[in-house]
Amino acid sequence: MSSKVSSNSSNETFKPDLFKGKVIFCTGGRSGICYSIVQSLMSLGADACIVGRDAKGLQESAERLQQQTGRKCLAAAADVRDPKSLSEAVRKTEERFGRIDHVICGAAGNFLAPISNLSENAFRTVVEIDLLGTYNTIRATLPLVRQSRGSYIHISATLHYRGTPYQAHVSAAKAGVDALSRALAAEEGPRGVRSNVIAPGPIAGTEGMDRLLPKGKKVDTEIPLQRQGSTTDIANAAIFLLSPAAAYITAATLVVDGGHWHTASQIMSYPEGVLDPESVKKSIRSRL
Repeated sequence: MSSKVSSNSSNETFKPDLFKGKVIFCTGGRSGICYSIVQSLMSLGADACIVGRDAKGLQESAERLQQQTGRKCLAAAADVRDPKSLSEAVRKTEERFGRIDHVICGAAGNFLAPISNLSENAFRTVVEIDLLGTYNTIRATLPLVRQSRGSYIHISATLHYRGTPYQAHVSAAKAGVDALSRALAAEEGPRGVRSNVIAPGPIAGTEGMDRLLPKGKKVDTEIPLQRQGSTTDIANAAIFLLSPAAAYITAATLVVDGGHWHTASQIMSYPEGVLDPESVKKSIRSRL
């Protein structure tokens, strides 16, 4: 008997006005997982600000979100590595909507590279986007989130739950994000602010899977639930964590991967892949 069950849309599970009057601030919201989260929250009544470096693409995404949901979405071009540009995005959000209730820290960067070929600059870039970018987003939004007694969700990964070859940079960054979320939860809990992590597994149709999955590698059969996740699966998890149903949940990590990290093989053949990097170059879609 097949165990494959498709994910339900948020509108089939949650009440339509669940986030009415709430404002979402999301980094990395132009596409992929974070776009789906914002879309789902807006479909349940929220307004939003999406943040990213691609001003044109960001505006197009904001307009599309408004058309899809009937809610308001502000596009604020900013680089999470630059505190000043983030503070300006927060200022614009407050000016437009008057508040920020929930923050999605989702800006990220990744590529495959062995430590021996990973430059200091390349390592630093990923850490600056993923970890420092999360820190900068927290610092910029915290005064408003305190006022609303809101919450944070940080998009992490499961790569650092074990040693993952060619992913040292992002593993280090995401481990830092997890620790930062827990510290934030401990410090801000007395002020009514919650902070949690979502750790997605393989999500079909995302840039990460398209760039990082070796050609011909079958992922579905390695996953206990026998399918890749969808962006809707992650969005549903975010809705729950931001909803009143999760009012007593903070400093937690919600792994949404169908059980994948417990049963998955390495990204490439092991140990052949680490002993012969050229063989990996031939099997992956991205450039090392």
